[in-house]
Amino acid sequence: MKALFLLPGLALLAAIWLVPLNSLMPLFAAHMLRHMTLVALAAPLIVLGWPALLRHVPVPPLLAAAVEFVVVWGWHLPQAHGLGRTEASGFAAEQASFLAVGLLVWAGCLRPDRPLAGAGGLLLTSMHMTLLGALIVLAPRDLYAAICGTAPDLAGQQVGGMLMLAIGTPVYLVAGLMLTGQALQDRGMA
Repeated sequence: MKALFLLPGLALLAAIWLVPLNSLMPLFAAHMLRHMTLVALAAPLIVLGWPALLRHVPVPPLLAAAVEFVVVWGWHLPQAHGLGRTEASGFAAEQASFLAVGLLVWAGCLRPDRPLAGAGGLLLTSMHMTLLGALIVLAPRDLYAAICGTAPDLAGQQVGGMLMLAIGTPVYLVAGLMLTGQALQDRGMA
């Protein structure tokens, strides 16, 4: 284990679950900060800090990215999002599935034997996260207020979408480009 990566990853998990984010920012922004911390910040740090995951989770990168796509977009459908926001069991399932697919993507994509495939998985993830974030930012109304029983908060939803764009897009893009550079270097093309 590499404590340099593992401890910050675990600290991020503790922070997003113990700090009362819902009282510090709009509800949807708090949701998105937890979501992006799980999949794009804590998960890669945990994988880098616990390299055995790379051997024990031999999932092809593109398959891992596809599974994450289904899970992330599925939890942003209004009824699933409402379940995650209004029911404790729904919240637990949402958080656990975000962390699980985050670990799956990073464990699949950071395998040293497939840097180009890993780059493809991360760049695909960057694209779908960017698209979802943009759709959330540009939506003309609060997509979740009615199903969550809350007052509409379009500005809070837009902040959440911006958090998705600000965290997810650069993390996946930069990591994917770094793996691409590694693959080219391995092939003597850089």
